[in-house]
Formats: sequence, structure tokens, C-alpha cells
Amino acid sequence: MFTVRNHRTRIASVTLASMTMIIGMALPAEASGPNQSASSVINSTKAALAKESGVHVLLTSTTSSLSTKVVADIGATAGMETITEGSDQVTIKVTPAYAYLSGNAAGLTKIMGLSTTQQKRVGNGTISMKVGTSPYKSLKSSVTMPVLANILPVVVGTGLSTVSVGGQQYYELKWSTKATTSTSQSKSLMTLSEGTTVLPLRETVNSTSGTSTTTFSRWGENVNVSAPPASGTIPYSKVFG
Repeated sequence: MFTVRNHRTRIASVTLASMTMIIGMALPAEASGPNQSASSVINSTKAALAKESGVHVLLTSTTSSLSTKVVADIGATAGMETITEGSDQVTIKVTPAYAYLSGNAAGLTKIMGLSTTQQKRVGNGTISMKVGTSPYKSLKSSVTMPVLANILPVVVGTGLSTVSVGGQQYYELKWSTKATTSTSQSKSLMTLSEGTTVLPLRETVNSTSGTSTTTFSRWGENVNVSAPPASGTIPYSKVFG
């Protein structure tokens, strides 16, 4: 079985000015005002995320050797994501009935971890995975709303400030993440809407290995994903059996 590369969803607008275009679900005004804490902002954001039906995500990251772009539409029961690393590319689609995986040869092997033999079985086709199976659950977890539970920091060690852009106030959360055996130490800055709705708009991450920027837009969108033509799909069992 392949394993989905852990591209943490982080989303940002091209400029801070575009944040005024974000629309979300209304929340109680408990997170609004000058005396808020990091804890209250994080908790209000969690409550807002739980009510959202969908969001558009754009992530770009750069290291000394690789540039990555992730474009995703994340919904409640359906989602779609395209991952591009250099010239390697894969696309994940999830519907309530099936999940689908397609991509070029290098994308399927380098990003998704298929063997050369498995990739040749796929060819130019699309792997299909039926609802209820482990592969389906794996892909669904990467492109539906529960994945957003991982984007917020823990309260301890997180600082809160505000920034004004064009007369509009925004929250900023700042935190650091220690290095592990597989990741570098990093510093993160997340900008969120301020007022009756608190939702992430932009996050930047800087580490010794590179930088990434994520924008979140179109909060509340309804995500509908169409299945590819059945004639071009290949059952998971025929690729990995």
C-alpha cells in the first residue's frame, strides 16, 4: 500500500489586502476585542473550523533543492488536491463513493511511493479505491475538513498580536517548533480574521531547510468532485495485488 506524503495544509493570500475578501460562518463575539489571549483565539478558531463546509488551499514551499506547490479544495465529504514537486505531479480526488489517484510516472513513484512495477500497471490511468477500504480512508483524511484540525498550534508557547491592514484588524499567532530527527526547527506566523468570525487566512513557515507559505480562501465553499471516466480507472487491487 502506498503512503500519502504529509503535506500539512497551510493556506495564505497573495497579499494581506486580499484578506478582506474572505467570508466565513458567524461565531459569538467572544474572540473579538483588544484583550484576547492566544488561548481564546485558538479556541474560537477551532469552533469556526468545525462549522465550515469547505475551503480552498494554496501552499508553496521552497528548499535548496526543491519547489513544491499544493492546490486543494477541501470539503466535508469530498475533496481534491494536486501536488507538484518540480516536474513530478499527482492528483487526488475523493468522492463519497470512491477515491482516485492519478499522476505522471515520477509523481506516482517519488511523491506517492509506488514501485516502478506498480506505476507501469497504472500507466496513464487512474487508481480507484472504494469507500470503506483502508486506501480510501487514507486519501479521504488528507482532503476533507478533519485535516484542518492539525493547522493550529498548541496554546503553550504561542504568542498573540494584532496587525492593521487598510484599516482592518487581524490576529497574528506566532510560535516555534523544535527540530526532530526528520524535521528542522521552524518559526511560524499565522494571520487570522478578527471579529465575529475567526478563521486562518495565511501562514508562513521559516526553517533552516526552507520556507513555505499557505493561503486559505473561499471559506464555506461547497466542494463537489466529479469522478473520472470509468473506462480510465484501475481498481486498487490490480495495481497492488
